[in-house]
Amino acid sequence: MTTPGRLPDLLPHVSVKRLVDWGADAVKILIYYTPYEEASINDVKHAFIERIGAECETYEIPFFLEFVGYDPKGGDEKGFEYAKAKPEIVRKSMEEFSKAQYRVDVLKVEVPINAEYVEGSAVYKGQKAYTHEEALQHFRTAAAVAAKPFIYLSAGVSNAQFTESLKMASEAGTDYSGVLCGRATWKEGIPVYAKQGAKGLEDWMQREGVRNINAVNDALRSASPWYAKLGVAVHG
Repeated sequence: MTTPGRLPDLLPHVSVKRLVDWGADAVKILIYYTPYEEASINDVKHAFIERIGAECETYEIPFFLEFVGYDPKGGDEKGFEYAKAKPEIVRKSMEEFSKAQYRVDVLKVEVPINAEYVEGSAVYKGQKAYTHEEALQHFRTAAAVAAKPFIYLSAGVSNAQFTESLKMASEAGTDYSGVLCGRATWKEGIPVYAKQGAKGLEDWMQREGVRNINAVNDALRSASPWYAKLGVAVHG
């Protein structure tokens, strides 16, 4: 994180072929990306993803690309100023990596707003970056530029914030295809583990963890099949 541009890297002894040989079902790559970074840095990232996409196509394995935005000037990505810039960062990133040369099969993307700054949201903290209707429009605008199926990531926010974001995606009519998330379901159990040990965490997971998973499942009932985004008919 200290290197300018947050350039990506790979394990030197791993290739897509080796992942296939080891029995992997898909390849997922995480990259930090913003369209407002220096062009020379983004050029490196573009070439990086092109190479991985070409390997995945060669070995016929699905390629999931996760991109997480950031402020190249070092600002707080959870703060108010970044919240105002986030819709455009997410939209332009989705547009970029939908391009054919990257050979991405599924985009794993951030929600295009920060629900804590949506006026009137269930997790609103009092500082408005967008009205409710503006937030819904940001969801629609980002979804419209995606030429690939996309799923949402939680970016480690609370379960309440993530499910509120998914409810807005649903209200906006966004054609997302589900989620891949972790911390939004279990991170609140970490202090429990620190204080009460493994048994305390296990009890928490059985109770709160299950409740969190169910909350996410309920919030994404409006998700669309991945093949619908591609206009593919499925018979069976």
